[in-house]
Amino acid sequence: MNTLSNAALTTSIPIPTREGRLSRPEAVPPWKNPTQLERPSYLLSFPFSLSTEVANNPWMEDLPGDRRCPNFKRACVQFLELYRYLAGEALVYILPTPQTAALQDQVYTANLGIVLAHVAGRNTVIISNFTSEPRRGETQVGVEFFQQMGYNIWVSPTKFEGEAELKHLYDNVYAGGYGIRSERESYEWMEKNFDMQVVKLRLTDPYLYHLDCLVFPITKESTIVCTELLEPNEIAELEKFTNIIDVSVDEAYSGICNSVRMPKVVLNSSHLYDLKPGTEDYQREIQKNRKLEDIASKFALEVSYINLSEYHKSGALLSCMVMHLNRQAYQIALTD
Repeated sequence: MNTLSNAALTTSIPIPTREGRLSRPEAVPPWKNPTQLERPSYLLSFPFSLSTEVANNPWMEDLPGDRRCPNFKRACVQFLELYRYLAGEALVYILPTPQTAALQDQVYTANLGIVLAHVAGRNTVIISNFTSEPRRGETQVGVEFFQQMGYNIWVSPTKFEGEAELKHLYDNVYAGGYGIRSERESYEWMEKNFDMQVVKLRLTDPYLYHLDCLVFPITKESTIVCTELLEPNEIAELEKFTNIIDVSVDEAYSGICNSVRMPKVVLNSSHLYDLKPGTEDYQREIQKNRKLEDIASKFALEVSYINLSEYHKSGALLSCMVMHLNRQAYQIALTD
């Protein structure tokens, strides 16, 4: 059998690009992980271990046990709809589910940690140090996954619950929520070690216990914020770095900030068609959807909705289920 030498394997005929220029194939891939890829990349987790057995937030505590139990087939269909939408424009990884631990909330990957895309090399991840007891086993799952991917891995020394608490604004500037599930000291440690600036926002509403319930950067320049539930001095600090688009407490409770930005679309969870027209819940959902569509249209963005009602039983919405592996969705130039 004839074999080719290594030199022969790395020498090839130039290939025309779409613009007609000649481009030689590279001997080494230009990226080694999804953070370096110039295409949106996300991490999801199929709900193999989904459970609502332990009520670890007020939304769950308010639901009677018989109404809290998820319909697993419906949860599967809803998850796959989210996966299908994201995978149409992005690289989507699925986090393996260990069978040796009962990780009821692993599907909510936004709490697993945060990839720091501003750090040189784009291969640094901070894994969460969970306050919520049922979630503490997820830390090891995250460490092992990102180890296999070749990332530089850090585990927060103090309580911190992932990108759901730490929203990237631009460059090395972030907004970080503290007071319920995460500690202020976590952000001070990050600032010291990762050359980043974190605008620290104290959370006080037990139902809105992660920052993604109150803050959603819709572009690199503008951020949707429920200012009524934040301290005035902290809002003033945040305004130094981003244009604030204010939304009401009712809109925050309905999940307007629990969105995910795609290049040209904002994804949000809505179970409008499960609700009875004319009811108070129906009217609140309509109001949230209309407000989000009005905001998005100013940035030439559309809004798409996915029904994730089975995950409401865990007190979760769409942003909870998506961990960003990079921020390429925000690189598209938009009208501002």
